[in-house]
Amino acid sequence: MPGRATAPRQGEQLKQKVVELAWSLDLTTETEVSAARRLWGAKRRIDVVLKNRSTSKVLGVECKYQGTSGSAEEKIPATISDMEYWPIPGIVVIDGPGFSSNMRGFLMSTGKAVWFDDLADWLKLYFVLN
Repeated sequence: MPGRATAPRQGEQLKQKVVELAWSLDLTTETEVSAARRLWGAKRRIDVVLKNRSTSKVLGVECKYQGTSGSAEEKIPATISDMEYWPIPGIVVIDGPGFSSNMRGFLMSTGKAVWFDDLADWLKLYFVLN
């Protein structure tokens, strides 16, 4: 399957970009934060947890990169559903040219997905930053 070997690397790169952006906004970060278990028993981990030091407001971030068409985007609805059971608010940060038009439409309709290019503005609003 095309892109399969590069998907984990690009996902990790996206996670690092989110962390670096958060630092530039003076937010603290933790990665791979344990958040109990899923229904079938697997450990639930949040890719990145962001925190505003002055207000203690937090946000969980799942990072999804889709370089080519494929199965990664099929996992995103389950991720959005899983976020309902997190103990904190969450979003999915998406990046890459491989998302289908149907998936792009679905993601935007949830109100839980943000393109990486829009993330700085979104975080400034969420955390009430200048």
